[in-house]
Amino acid sequence: MGINNLDAVFVDFCQIFLPTWKKHLMSSGFKQRNKPFLLAVSEVITIVIAFHQ
Repeated sequence: MGINNLDAVFVDFCQIFLPTWKKHLMSSGFKQRNKPFLLAVSEVITIVIAFHQ
């Protein structure tokens, strides 16, 4: 997987998946914790990509 593919995956994740996931969490009716993450989304994606290589 080249760097361009990784960029595309990251952009898709940030632009498509995250807003959809947040809408799903808000509409699920379950009480959600409103605590900020310790890691940024980009840091999590970097760890996931490094783990899978």
